[in-house]
Amino acid sequence: MTGQVPEVSRPRSPRVLLTLAAVAVAFAAADTYVVVLALPEMMGSVGVPIDELQRAAPIVSGFLLGYVAMLPLIGRIADLRGRLPVLTAALVVFAAGSLVTALAYDLPSMVVGRFLQGVGGGGLVPATLALVADLYPADRRGVPLGVVSAVQELGSVVGPLFGAVVLALADWPEIFLINFAVGLVLAAAIRATGGSEPVTGQPPRPPQRRHLPDLIGLVLLLVTLVVGGIVLLRPSSLVSDLTWGEYFIPFAGEGRWLTPVGVVAMAGLLLFLLRCATAKRPLVDLRGWGRSAREADLTGALLLAIALGGIILAFATADPSVQVFSDQGWWYLLGSAVATVALVLHLRRAEAPLLPRGALRRTPAWGAVVVSFFVGAALIAALIDIPIYARTTVYRSSQLMAALVLVRFLVALPVGAVVGGYLIRTRSAGVVAAAGMAMSAVGFGLMSRWGVDTLHDPSSNVALVICGFGFGLALAPVNAAVLAATEAEVHGVATAMVVVARMVGMLVGISALTTIGLHRYYAKQDALQSVAEVCGGPKMCGAYRDLQKAAGVAQEQTVFLGAVFCAVAAGVLALVLFRHAATRSVDAAEALRSVG
Repeated sequence: MTGQVPEVSRPRSPRVLLTLAAVAVAFAAADTYVVVLALPEMMGSVGVPIDELQRAAPIVSGFLLGYVAMLPLIGRIADLRGRLPVLTAALVVFAAGSLVTALAYDLPSMVVGRFLQGVGGGGLVPATLALVADLYPADRRGVPLGVVSAVQELGSVVGPLFGAVVLALADWPEIFLINFAVGLVLAAAIRATGGSEPVTGQPPRPPQRRHLPDLIGLVLLLVTLVVGGIVLLRPSSLVSDLTWGEYFIPFAGEGRWLTPVGVVAMAGLLLFLLRCATAKRPLVDLRGWGRSAREADLTGALLLAIALGGIILAFATADPSVQVFSDQGWWYLLGSAVATVALVLHLRRAEAPLLPRGALRRTPAWGAVVVSFFVGAALIAALIDIPIYARTTVYRSSQLMAALVLVRFLVALPVGAVVGGYLIRTRSAGVVAAAGMAMSAVGFGLMSRWGVDTLHDPSSNVALVICGFGFGLALAPVNAAVLAATEAEVHGVATAMVVVARMVGMLVGISALTTIGLHRYYAKQDALQSVAEVCGGPKMCGAYRDLQKAAGVAQEQTVFLGAVFCAVAAGVLALVLFRHAATRSVDAAEALRSVG
């Protein structure tokens, strides 16, 4: 079944609602980058030494796994259950993950918190994009889509700055406690702003009777939160007390959850879930969400999550500067391939598949997925290799200054997103996207000619700004194309597939481009070895260091040239595949005339 479009309520203020949703997307996007600065402190708090960075990879990959793997399921649920309930629920999950992360006492608990943050943050994107389609007709979606894309990318600028400010005034847990508070406030605001007045042409609804919340469920939830917080925090005054300290002694082993206090917390959680599953008016409608998940094809979603998870773990747990895959990368990819085959068979046989049959049948719809893949493959070269280039050449001793070089690129990106949204009101989505990717290709071409000292020259900013602006210019046309070419009842899952394609493109892109770059780097190792033998010691020889720096520059130049290819491919494909995307006012008028 494709399902029917959930009844779209006319909110009290569509602009306020969309603003709140956009702020939520930006805040979740900022959290993706805030870990960049806080990671050393987070590692230390859970007992991971700073020189064992690979052990901390799950802190990052856990977020990515939650963000990407669950996107299609959440997008489909947004089609079946409605945009606002999914937005609210996603913010609550994001807030819960933030709280768990802030209170984490070991690596597994921190990874669980980051995974929940990823699930909540990722769920905001397709629901918000589908909400734009609900509130605006195809010929007026450009600017709102551009704004949503802009604030999402603005998070990459705000995230590190937000983290730096908090870390200057407090410790890293405060970052996630702020996330917790903001997530709950935004969830309450969106729930309050989303009105109950029906859309035009429908009779007004009778006033709904208000019911008191489930008091038993509320008490169980409070008990779970309070006792669970005590388990995580382990207040020294209680642990060292002769009476209360006994409740913190494990029944077996050393696990905190095997103590009397931990058992009470777990029992409270189980009773709360049981209450929500059986109460007439539960605090959380678990039965309704479970029914929506089954209708959205939970089996297909889990298979897709395994397939995407294998790709994410294969690439995200590797060190991009020295390897393509992690040590277990091929096993992850094998598991992903098996899950992909099972998914294809399931989608062919299921009565109501995760991606309804024919949902992406129009060329601009599946074309948006393909274009998004190549956009991601090119974009990752900027996000990863611009800071690496800066560290290799000019800012060898300053991670902060190297990151600020990337900010010049990132600031231009949201500006381009707004401009791109405005242009597709009167210009073809394919032309605007192709122009944007052409600008990015030019920017990467200029970067491929950078030398050792180029960043000292102000002209280097031209390449960064052109490249960032070009990427921004292409974002709104891709989203507008998929929304214009799909039915309203699949907007959520369709936009989710576009986001997933971009994230997978980023992971595959960094792998392929790193492979090419490392090949160029290792080609210069013979010269380095010869100089090291003459110097008598590689680290004490200035000539060796100069050659090593030149080899690093050659590696990054090669990566930027590869990004040129990806950007050109995205532009050409957008120009060809988006030809019939009805995103302009004139397109909408022609469509109406053809229907008439």
